[in-house]
Amino acid sequence: MFGKFMSRVGQQPIKIPEAVSVKIDNGQVRVEGPKGVLKQEVRPEIKVVVKDNQVFVSRNSDAKLAKSLHGLTRTLVANMIEGVCQGWEKRLEMHGTGYRAHLEKETLVLMVGFSHPVEIKPVEGVNFQVEGNDKIIISGIDKALVGQVAAKIKKVRPPEPYKGKGIRYEGEQIRRKPGKAAKVGAEVPGAGGEG
Repeated sequence: MFGKFMSRVGQQPIKIPEAVSVKIDNGQVRVEGPKGVLKQEVRPEIKVVVKDNQVFVSRNSDAKLAKSLHGLTRTLVANMIEGVCQGWEKRLEMHGTGYRAHLEKETLVLMVGFSHPVEIKPVEGVNFQVEGNDKIIISGIDKALVGQVAAKIKKVRPPEPYKGKGIRYEGEQIRRKPGKAAKVGAEVPGAGGEG
């Protein structure tokens, strides 16, 4: 079932927008557009052809590996085309008292409750923006690279499950756990509210 779905995805041609050029050379796909250039090696099990302003991805056999690479390769090429046209972005939010972010030149500086600020150096092909002082936007043309950098920033202070403090993806829901104070409250001397 999964293999069939992947191959169905793989069989769909990808339309090349006007401002984009796609070239295949020695097993490498090169995509160039208004925002830049991306390159991707293609495994020998997969064949990529440009024809009539479309990209066609096919596999050389029905082997399990070829089937799994078929849909994946088509998705990667489609993501490259979208990346050089529109770009990709991930948005992060910071939750916590005193948590804030700012840019120093191109370096992202995070204040997240440690005794020192955390500096994230820019990676080639990825840009940082800060909205307000608690929203971080990571953007670039390479979807995988943007995702990796966002995950690295989130790891600096992952959301904790009691108060939800930390760095999370925009709109991400954190599953909260009941705090220890709620359980211990009855045992704390004077917690009965006397007086």
